[in-house]
Amino acid sequence: MPASSENPYKAEVLIIGAGLSGAVAARRLSEAGMDVLCLEQGDWHKPEDFRGEHDDWELTSFKQWHPNPNIRGGSADYPIDDSRSEMKPMMFNGVGGSTILYGAQWMRFMPSDFRTKSLDGVGDDWPITYDELAPYYDRIDRDFSVSGVAGDPAMPPQPPYPLPVLPMSSVGKRVMEGHKALGWHIWQGSNAIASRPDGNLSPCLQLGVCGNGCPVGAKATVDLTHWPIVLSKGGRLVTGARVRSITHDREGKANGAIFTLPDGSEHRAIADIVILAANAVGTARILLSSQSALFPDGLANGSGLVGKRLMMHPFSRAIGFFDEPLESWQGHWGQSVYSLEFANTRADTGFVRGAKWNLGPSGGPLGAALFPSPEGPIWGAALHEKVHAWLGRTAVWGIICEDLPEVTNFIDLSPDQKDASGNAVPRLHYRLSENSKAMLAYNLERAKESLLAAGASKAISIDLMPDFGWHPLGTCRMGDAPENSVVDKFGEAHDAGNLFIIDGSVLVTGSCANPSATIAALALRTADHIVATRRER
Repeated sequence: MPASSENPYKAEVLIIGAGLSGAVAARRLSEAGMDVLCLEQGDWHKPEDFRGEHDDWELTSFKQWHPNPNIRGGSADYPIDDSRSEMKPMMFNGVGGSTILYGAQWMRFMPSDFRTKSLDGVGDDWPITYDELAPYYDRIDRDFSVSGVAGDPAMPPQPPYPLPVLPMSSVGKRVMEGHKALGWHIWQGSNAIASRPDGNLSPCLQLGVCGNGCPVGAKATVDLTHWPIVLSKGGRLVTGARVRSITHDREGKANGAIFTLPDGSEHRAIADIVILAANAVGTARILLSSQSALFPDGLANGSGLVGKRLMMHPFSRAIGFFDEPLESWQGHWGQSVYSLEFANTRADTGFVRGAKWNLGPSGGPLGAALFPSPEGPIWGAALHEKVHAWLGRTAVWGIICEDLPEVTNFIDLSPDQKDASGNAVPRLHYRLSENSKAMLAYNLERAKESLLAAGASKAISIDLMPDFGWHPLGTCRMGDAPENSVVDKFGEAHDAGNLFIIDGSVLVTGSCANPSATIAALALRTADHIVATRRER
């Protein structure tokens, strides 16, 4: 269904969202010769837009490049009511989506993550296994120029990473030595950051500012790795397109979307296949807004699970202070090293499942000054002493906890708040379970042990960092049964044909690993399925 003079927004495939999963699908489908149209709420950003090489990089990271849209408040953003949530939303609207601001830690889920019900009696088993997804992990590693060292004994065997591992920081070496002395698992980090020129990517300069956008174009953001290929194959990308709802035919099959442009004009895109790639918050929001006589509770919501089982990856940090300078502000903001020692259920901890640790740079002076002190706010000379002790002399373990999928954590629509286009604002309802609280506390204590073993003179932590909910997941889970899942194992909606969902909302459980590699692998798998079934449709 190519574009026509009467409607320029016709296509064989319509993709909503130009972030990680949308770009992966668009590339695969356009390379297969399919006519692809993508609607993206945000715009393009050039590497020179990012402030990592400027003196104000930390200041802008707290506003213009803040990952929370409520704080960032850009023209492409929509507000989110997070007053009922203990974790705050972290996402980005624009070509590249959250890859613009992610740390690019590139981790596969563990085989156990797909079988939590069978192994631990919690969550649910996925309708697919690690082995089914492994070939897609392999392909995605190549597409994202992943740097790393294969052979991690905590993971299944895999091919060598496409690029050599990034340099290990001085503080990373210290922490690795301490971890080994404790007999705990640790491995050099895998990252979607180029260690040498590769495609459109330049080699990493170890600036330590990845979380604010990479100014040198070394981080694998899909505006660099995928969209140029899509456009060269004839795919189309419309920016500033704010989708209100998805349309369907009399049989309930998806056939397009209603959207507005920055000038306020409303348009309809028409397609044979519709793919939602708007993240776990945006996808649930659009489906719940797509009400009709056939779908009074929202499109594809026959199970009542659209928006339910929200997972947010509770996060915190343990900080180790060293007496000598280690230049710990330097290095890729991805992971220098990571540990899966406590990533699976242990009988003696009082909780199920586990946490992944990753070590990155310690940041600049503003981050040091603003990091919450265990003793409360400090001022004057004490503040200067804090920054001096922190800057370049600290090791920072980031602790990512797996939270379990619970229907009491969910997204719905605000009855009174609207965005700039008059669309309902999503509301987040999220509370940490007792299991998550115990898991976070336990892992923070173990992380402090690790830092002290590495030679730190002291180690501190805080209970929860609510502004680091980078990974909203699970609001449109996949499964075999329509009564307890939203999409099937290929991401197609059970009760709305020709509608596919490919972002993190389809995850059955959240793992404790950074989810980008898994989301991308699932999106590629779904795109392969769409290509294979093209004639049938």
